Amino acid sequence: MTTLTQFSKCSTEAVQKDVSELVVSGDPKQTAWLHFNGNDGTFRSGVWESTAGVFRGPMNDQIEFCHIIEGEARIVTEEREFIVRAGDGFVMDNGLQPVWHVDRFVKKHFVIVLTSPTKD
Repeated sequence: MTTLTQFSKCSTEAVQKDVSELVVSGDPKQTAWLHFNGNDGTFRSGVWESTAGVFRGPMNDQIEFCHIIEGEARIVTEEREFIVRAGDGFVMDNGLQPVWHVDRFVKKHFVIVLTSPTKD
């Protein structure tokens, strides 16, 4: 069956994510709403938000498209840093090891595509 999923019509339950192993500093609280889970779980999309804190967001065996809805964050990678704010869209490629610095709050739409495991 082919579907069109309209996020504003979804009644998805909020899920508090346990990010304790990823926290660098602060006490960020992260919540996600998974609105679409397709292609045997290899493609998923929804909304995610985080309160203030610094945390790692490893892109291991996945590629993620993000569109910031509210707030702002500074994302630091091995090569440079980026400021992302409401209206910005970007892609984090497989293998990227970003560190998110959220001063107050950030909320995004996300689309994640799982990839084949990377070989070391």
